[in-house]
Amino acid sequence: MITLYKFGEAFGLPDASPFVTKAEILLKMAELAYVADFDGLGEAPKGKLPYLKDDGEIVADSTFIRLHIEDKYSFDFDADLDDRQRGLAWAVEKLMEDNLYWTLLSQRWMHEGNFDFGPSMFFEAIPEPARAEITEATKKRIARSLFGQGTGLHSEEEKYQLAIRTIDHAAAILGDNNYIMGANPCGADAFVFAILAGVSAKGFDTPLISAVNEHSNLVDYLARMHSRYFS
Repeated sequence: MITLYKFGEAFGLPDASPFVTKAEILLKMAELAYVADFDGLGEAPKGKLPYLKDDGEIVADSTFIRLHIEDKYSFDFDADLDDRQRGLAWAVEKLMEDNLYWTLLSQRWMHEGNFDFGPSMFFEAIPEPARAEITEATKKRIARSLFGQGTGLHSEEEKYQLAIRTIDHAAAILGDNNYIMGANPCGADAFVFAILAGVSAKGFDTPLISAVNEHSNLVDYLARMHSRYFS
C-alpha cells in the first residue's frame, strides 16, 4: 500500500504545494493505487511535503518519488522520448523548479494581501497568541530561503520579469503539442502543470495570472492536464 502525504486542495488547486501535485500526478501516470494522508507534515523526514510510504519504505521529495517509481515499478515516464527529448524535458522541469517556484513562494508569502488570502489559512488551527508568533517565524524562515536562493534579492519587477520570460518560453516549447514534449504526457508534465496552475491560481494579486492566460496553448494545456488527472 502506498500512502502519499499531502496538504490538500487549496486555492482551486489539487494541492497547495506544486511539488505535492507533481508527486500525485506521477502516481496517477504510473497507475499506482494510493491513499492520501493530510496529517504527515509533523513527521516529514525532510520537514517538507510530499513524501510517501510504500510498504514501509519512506521516500521524501517529489523527484526521489519519481525515481522510486521508476526503479521499484519499472515505469518509464519518458518512454515516448529519445535521449535528446529526455534531456530537454528534464531541463524544462528544472528550469520551472528553479525560477517559477521561487517566484510563487515570494508572491504568496511576502505579499501581505496574497498571504492573507492564501497561506494564512495554514495557521488557523493554532490558538492565539502562539499563532502570531509561529506565523511570523515561518514567514521569516521563508524570507531567508528566498534571499539564500537569490530570488529574494530581486525587486518585485525583476522577479516578475524573469518569471514571465519563463512562462513565455514554456508556451513556445509547448507550441501545438498536447503535452510539453508531444502527443502524450511525460514525467516533466507533472511539474509543468503543477507550477503553471500554481502561479496562475485565481484570487492572488500577481501579473503571472495574465502572463499565463495570454497564451491560449497554456490555458488549453492546463485544462487538458486537469481533466486527465483530476476530473
